[in-house]
Amino acid sequence: MGRREQREQIFKLLFRVEFHSLEDMPEQVTLLLEDTEEVVSEKDSLYISGKYGMIQEKIAGIDAMINEKTVSWDTGRIGKVELTILRLAVFEMLYDEEIPAGVAINEAVDIAKKYGQKDSGSFVNAILAKFV
Repeated sequence: MGRREQREQIFKLLFRVEFHSLEDMPEQVTLLLEDTEEVVSEKDSLYISGKYGMIQEKIAGIDAMINEKTVSWDTGRIGKVELTILRLAVFEMLYDEEIPAGVAINEAVDIAKKYGQKDSGSFVNAILAKFV
């Protein structure tokens, strides 16, 4: 599984946070990793669940940073898909030294185009550009 596929799995886990309690999330991690179309190796599984956990720990701070960068928008008004993508990308840009900011933004825009609405890619790009 490549980084793009891993990133999409992390996105899907983070998206589930919006609909499940934190107590249910360990089960959701297991269900997601069992339900993927490709076989998830132990290495990929550890990477996905580990990175999800690191992001989950920082969501409150990431949301505060997103709120600072948005004008007339806050995390309560941003669509769930876009918010999840922003959380993942901001984490990668600020806390993951292995991923260059440009790569994090490009990947976030691609995920937004795939899972979001018509203008999601542009919206995500505009917000993330304020972090660079």
